[in-house]
Parts: sequence; structure tokens; C-alpha cells
Amino acid sequence: MPSENQTADARPLEGRTVMITRALAQSAELAAELGSYGARVVACPTIEIVEPESYAALDQAVEDLFGYDWLVLTSANGVEFFLRRLANLGHDVSELDDLRVCAIGAATAERLAGAGVHVDVVPQESRAEGVFAALESYLGGRDKFDRLNFLIPRAAVARDYLPRALEEAGARVDVVTAYLTVPPRTTDRARVEAMLVGGGVDCVTFTSASTVRNFAQLFETSDLSQLLAGVSVACIGDVTASAAAEFGLRVHVKPVETTARALARAVAEHFARGRV
Repeated sequence: MPSENQTADARPLEGRTVMITRALAQSAELAAELGSYGARVVACPTIEIVEPESYAALDQAVEDLFGYDWLVLTSANGVEFFLRRLANLGHDVSELDDLRVCAIGAATAERLAGAGVHVDVVPQESRAEGVFAALESYLGGRDKFDRLNFLIPRAAVARDYLPRALEEAGARVDVVTAYLTVPPRTTDRARVEAMLVGGGVDCVTFTSASTVRNFAQLFETSDLSQLLAGVSVACIGDVTASAAAEFGLRVHVKPVETTARALARAVAEHFARGRV
């Protein structure tokens, strides 16, 4: 039978409340992982993942796959929507075998591997600058981008650094909308604010730049530091952490791997060290 200390070590989030800002449909894994460490999990979804108004551009890209050299997928959402559209149009994942595939983030790579899609490059850094550097290293130099054709299916709103850098290096890039991220209509602002102001939340997790921006939009502020004073801020990766900093937040937790499991483990380790 484990001792009290062993139990505490296994459940370092016992008595702690962690707020998740991820879309409800995608929060189950993170909530379960946090719960396994003893956390009480509270949902405050700040984004909802929905279909784009039109699939025309994505459908055209799928039909013209033979014209691309590289497929770059920036998120697990991008994988889900791209592969779903691929199947709906009567294509098989085996048609991706002739392309080089770059997966940004461990969760994206895992989703592709689970669907039977090979992955050639998984950049260590999720920021666009790091992705370009990883591709350049894989190809063997900046001059190797010349006349390569890249397809990037992603959310409608995203940074333009990577497409611009690829084009400046001589590549042709098609960025197509695979899905939209929109603020949900169901989030109870008054309830969330009461919990934060009343000290009822120990940690808030952010899993994308959109969750940070929409959280700030929910409270109609460009500075979240006062609202989250005394609350630990956990971000899944560099891009999310940068967005948090833009809204005045100090990031206390950032895992090495950009997965829900790694984020939950990092939060648990943060509180196991007695930090607030």
C-alpha cells in the first residue's frame, strides 16, 4: 500500500484547479491527463473549430496533388480536415507517398503516423522560423528551395512568415484554408471571471495562439496580467507562449514536446516543485 508521500508524488495536482481554454471537442485528452494527476479541471473554451465557408481552394489542391513536392501540416486540426477532405474526394493516403511531408509539432506528426502517412521532417521548434530552418537543413541549403512546390493547408488566420520565407527562397507556395477557428458562443464570461478573481483557479492552460487571443477578447483587454495575477500560465509551445507574452503574461510552464500529455505532465511537475 502506497504511503501518503507516494500518493502525493503521484497526484501533485490534488486540490488544484486547472482551467482549459481548448475547444471542447478537443479537450478530453488534456482534461483526462490533468485529472490523472489529481487536478480539478474547469472548461473555458475560447475557440471552436469549424469548417471553412468554402472548400474550393482545398479541393483544387487535393485534385492537383501531383503538382506538389511538399505538404506542410501545421496542426493536428489541419491533418484531420485535410485527410477528411482527401477521403471525401475519393483519394487515398497512399497518394501522399510521392510527397515530402513536414509535420509541425509532435501531435501533428502522431496524427499523421496514426493515419498511415509518412513524415519526413518534424522541426524541433514550432515557430515558423524554426520550421524554415529545419526544411533548409533537410534539403541541404537555401538554394534547394528553388522551384519546389509547397502545399500548406491550415487555419484561415495564421502567421505568414513561413510562406513568405519559402517564396523568397525560390519556392512556390499554396496556402489553403482547411478550417476556421472562431470564438464559441457558449462561454460564460461572468462565471470564469468570478473564479479567476476569487482565487478559484491555480493554473490556466493555452494550447494555441488563438486560445490566448480569444481569451483576451472574451475579457475585452490587451493585458491579461492583472486578471491572471497569482495564476500559473501554461503554454503548449513557443508560438503560444509568444502570444501570451504579447498580452502581458509571464509563462510559468512550457513543455519540450507540443502534446497534451506533455503539457499536463509539465503542469504537474511545476506544482510538484511547489511553485505558484
